Amino acid sequence: MALRNAALRAGKPYGLFAHGALDPWFNRQYPLKHLKKQLYWPVQHAVLRDASAVFFTSQAERDLARSSFRSANWNSIVVPYGITDPMANWSESDSLFEEFYRALPALRGRHFLLFLARIHAKKGCDLLLEAFAKVAPLAPDVDIVMAGPDQEGMEASLKSFTERLGIANRVHWPGLIDGKVKWGALMACDAFVLPSHQENFGISVVEALSVGRPVLISDQVNIWPEIEADGVGLVEHDTREGTERLLRRWFDLSQSGRDAMAARARPCFVARFEMSHTATMIRDFFSSLKNGKKSRTEGLIR
Repeated sequence: MALRNAALRAGKPYGLFAHGALDPWFNRQYPLKHLKKQLYWPVQHAVLRDASAVFFTSQAERDLARSSFRSANWNSIVVPYGITDPMANWSESDSLFEEFYRALPALRGRHFLLFLARIHAKKGCDLLLEAFAKVAPLAPDVDIVMAGPDQEGMEASLKSFTERLGIANRVHWPGLIDGKVKWGALMACDAFVLPSHQENFGISVVEALSVGRPVLISDQVNIWPEIEADGVGLVEHDTREGTERLLRRWFDLSQSGRDAMAARARPCFVARFEMSHTATMIRDFFSSLKNGKKSRTEGLIR
């Protein structure tokens, strides 16, 4: 509200990113918090309504935001989010592989699927483990790496879950990994996997694409249409059946099919998700306002 008031007093345009905050998934998952948000919604809606642009990182996020609250009057602009190209920083891929294998020596010589996110119920960790247990006999040389911080104390119960499922020796828990170890893990994995229940964008998905790895995701990761359209991954529902189907489809692919998907991954990243595109789009939008060429209309900047 302070930003809105200052901008209006100065006669300046302003924009803001929703970053998933308007996704109706949160309303369903946390109904009491939603009731509290409804009390503040008139104030929050004014901030959105008076903005020159409310930026969304995908068309799916934009469309879902309209159903969160009764009043939804604002100027929606889709500006695909992204990351700075990591290949500009990591030119020696061999050293990145070694950094990873030194951190997780048990993975040397093994194929693996990489989960890289918070260990959190929202991320579908249990779905992934249960699905993997069902398809593990199809790929005895493939493991799962569950990398990420355990913010809610779920890891212990999930480890017990893997023991009951009979896959404990094929699931690795390195905790939070970053820097060279993280990029080494992304480069070394067969594919990245995220059966999440809600992602307004999915930075780790884009990180995997940036180093040429295919992605296996749920249709609740809001960039799934782009992933599917470019043929750089597989998409299924965020259910036990959907996640099992996701893994089965991956293991059923021929090696040439997986290689083709991997070859398309980095071009997809460069064309859609490299951060310089985002900066250019936002700059051009505000420049058009200054020049009087941009009307307040819901649209997609591409």
